[in-house]
Amino acid sequence: MKKLHFFLFLNLGLFLTAIGIAIFKTPNHFAFGGTSGISIILATLFPKYNVGNFMWLVNGILVVLGLVFLGRKTMGWTIYSSFALSFYVSLIEKVWILTSPLTNDTFLELWFAVILPAVGSAMVFNVGASTGGTDIVAMILHKYSSLEIGKSLMVSDSLIVLFAAYLFGPKTGLYCILGMILKCTLVDTVIESFNLRKVCTVVTENPEPIQNFILEQLNRSATIEDAIGAYSQKKKTILITVLTKREAMLLRNFIHKNDTKAFITIVNSSEIIGKGFRGA
Repeated sequence: MKKLHFFLFLNLGLFLTAIGIAIFKTPNHFAFGGTSGISIILATLFPKYNVGNFMWLVNGILVVLGLVFLGRKTMGWTIYSSFALSFYVSLIEKVWILTSPLTNDTFLELWFAVILPAVGSAMVFNVGASTGGTDIVAMILHKYSSLEIGKSLMVSDSLIVLFAAYLFGPKTGLYCILGMILKCTLVDTVIESFNLRKVCTVVTENPEPIQNFILEQLNRSATIEDAIGAYSQKKKTILITVLTKREAMLLRNFIHKNDTKAFITIVNSSEIIGKGFRGA
């Protein structure tokens, strides 16, 4: 089931990315970077071929480079992702043929061109895979030079955007710059939202009902500490547990009904590593 979930989640992320490329990026010449940006530019220079064709070509070259310089083990699912994304883009271009943008609102289309690939990429990254493309170049540069992956990606994307501005004009170039900035921001935000958990700290004089609720009703565990109230000097118990958003709401409602003197703080965290959450 875990392998099936991984495979379905990976392909859904790639398909959403492909929709953003084929339906919104390509007709508007939004070359934010990556293989889609390179392919959009090449498809304009060589109109006989579409973006999907060039994505097969560019991704194929990059996969070969990755296998030579990084090895098969490092590439992993990146090989599958690179070709699967190319396949989905080609499929959408054949099923939904667009000779012009979907709407007359360029700014609206920019948002969908950013959001769909951002969500798709975040889903792929969240399962530990990669969409491939210029990520492969970044990994090669990182391995054989002092360049960080993030910086090398920014450099390659910036060069693609500058060429798009030269080819398609300043208006499209400015949209590409804005799209590149939004894409980087949204990917991180979406990844954090996927992994968001609630760290709940409960201070109470009657810990047993709360402890039982966490263990039996929420099927979670907790860390228990003894404490003393600074003002009252009474003995207290601190329970610390990590829950999903829904579970945190249930715990809060339970405490509100059953222990009005309890004190609870709930803090967001997107990096929870351990049993029941992400593998260490």
